[in-house]
Amino acid sequence: MILSRGRRYIFVHAPKTGGTSLALALEARAMADDIMLGDTPKARRRRGRVKDVATSGRLWKHSMLTDLYGLVTQDEIEAFFVFTLVRNPWDRMVSYYHWLREQTFDHPAVGLAQRLSFSDFLHTDEVQAGMREFPYSRYVRDARGVDRADLYIRLEHLKEDLVPLERHLGFNLGEIPHENFSNRLRDHRAYYSDRDVDCVRIGCELDILAFGYRFG
Repeated sequence: MILSRGRRYIFVHAPKTGGTSLALALEARAMADDIMLGDTPKARRRRGRVKDVATSGRLWKHSMLTDLYGLVTQDEIEAFFVFTLVRNPWDRMVSYYHWLREQTFDHPAVGLAQRLSFSDFLHTDEVQAGMREFPYSRYVRDARGVDRADLYIRLEHLKEDLVPLERHLGFNLGEIPHENFSNRLRDHRAYYSDRDVDCVRIGCELDILAFGYRFG
């Protein structure tokens, strides 16, 4: 998450969407008072700025808009340029699974991914509930339930979809290299049976409809 009062924007970092790459590009042109939450170099150095701030939710890399009250006001949420990245749900679930398998912290999802095949992982009640309950729009809804996103940036159309953001910033971000590669096959289709395809189609229906994603 990045809050820039100087440039009047809020970047909400939905998990497994390539957000670290975009955060680094924004960080390279950061203003002195920008607030950053994450594991990028400047975010780590500036973490102390929010140490004693009481907020409505957890302040971390993947904070949702509803977590930020106390750090931001409703007026700022409505006035600032709010944006997030989105990604093909079938591709995202493969990335999520392989990322979990490499982790060492104690979390139910880590245990599931490390015990189960990708197909079995997808069909667990926990993973299906997560797909249904956390569409991309949830990350950018305010406390009233209003979607405040001025821009959803599709990872697959990054250069094209960045144009409105760059217009708001007043400068081009240039080439954005992909950070945090997971150890997986590039083509997500290789991981799916027909049953698995339908599982994600049902669980991520809101995202698929909103952004026109297809399995292929």
